[in-house]
Amino acid sequence: MSQEETVTPQDDLPRPERVPFFQRLLDNPFLLLFLGVVMPTVFYIMWGIMEIATLPVAP
Repeated sequence: MSQEETVTPQDDLPRPERVPFFQRLLDNPFLLLFLGVVMPTVFYIMWGIMEIATLPVAP
């Protein structure tokens, strides 16, 4: 048998599948909770600032 024909125990094991980045990101419940609280808060604050900035000046 040549070296190319030898079978090692590692050849029979399946290679671990690499988990995609976005799947790892979305599998984190604390990150989803953080984003669910922070994103609406930031949007409402920006919306409020834009509303105040567009108010006409009182005479």
